[in-house]
Order: sequence, then structure tokens, then C-alpha cells
Amino acid sequence: MTKAMIWTLAALAATLGGVALTVREPPAPVLRAGVALETPTALRHFELIDQDGAPFTRASLRGRWTLIVPGFTRCPDICPTTLATLNRVHQGLGDDAHRVGVVLLSLDPARDTPEVLADYVGYFNPEFAAVTGAAEQLETLYLDLGINHIRIPGAKGEYSVDHSTALLLIDPKGRLAGYVVPPINAGLLTADLAQLLAPGD
Repeated sequence: MTKAMIWTLAALAATLGGVALTVREPPAPVLRAGVALETPTALRHFELIDQDGAPFTRASLRGRWTLIVPGFTRCPDICPTTLATLNRVHQGLGDDAHRVGVVLLSLDPARDTPEVLADYVGYFNPEFAAVTGAAEQLETLYLDLGINHIRIPGAKGEYSVDHSTALLLIDPKGRLAGYVVPPINAGLLTADLAQLLAPGD
């Protein structure tokens, strides 16, 4: 191999190395209200509907940061408390609030119809969304997000749902980027989201 070829290959390797550096994922943010994943995880395709009956798919999560709240409308305590806290976070973001989505992901599709979901999330904040759909489509998303849930039988055919309480942080590319761990501190979460929305992030 001639010296010219060696220098050419070295230059090519350096160029490719520079390209690799430019496409590498930025470092995971430091979250005070939760934990960021070192490498965001892509979600599989799913087809759900929102509280207005409109399609809600993986593409619906792209374009802004989103907090997914696993829950159900008949939840007696954790879900309403969480949504009330997120309303305070939404207010704390001020003019940037529209840049962060909040989505209640129903764990009780049999009872959480779009109409029921619309009334429920609208009570906390009219900008919040809620989604439901066919069981198999929901299970795909539950699995990808790491959401555990189990139906707890009650009296007279009633039931409740025991479930994961961490919020799922979705990045603007529609990938799982981290978890917000309860108890949720509104101030810390607002600061985390403001950091994510800062120029250059």
C-alpha cells in the first residue's frame, strides 16, 4: 500500500469519525424530578383515539415534549392528584406551556369512552389530552412504556385498576426519554421541562 493510499484512508476515517460525532445522540438531560434514559427508546406503531374521537398514533407524539399519565377516570386518588399537579406545572411554564403535551393514557378502556375522558381531563385543564382504544393496541403501548396494571375485583361487579404511577417522558421524536417518579414535585418538574425547552435543547 502506497503512502498516498494510507493518507487517503486516514483522511476518510477521520471524516467518517466526524460524521459519526455529529449524529450521535446528545447526552441525556439531568432530571431532578425523575430519571432520563441514556438512549431514548423508540415506540412501536399503535392506533388509538383521543377524547375527541380523533386518531392518536405514534406520530401524534412528535414535535414536542410530552408527559404520558397512565390512569383511569374512576381512579379515587392518585390520578386526580397527578393531573392537578400537572395543571400547576402547565401554569408554571407560562408562555411555553403549549410546547409540552400532557396525555392521560387510559388503563380502563371498557369504561373510559372518549366522551368520559373529555369531561375528565377537561376538568383539570382543557389543553390536556386523553387516549383510549382497542385492548391490543393499548397493550402494545403499555408494554413499550413499561406500564404495569392489574384489575382488582370489587363488590357487585365493580372493579378498580392497580397500576404504575410513574409518568412517561416522551421526546419530540416520539421516543420514551425518561420517567418522572412520584411523589411529583411541581416545582422540580417545571424546572426540568423549562431546561428541556431551553434554546439548543
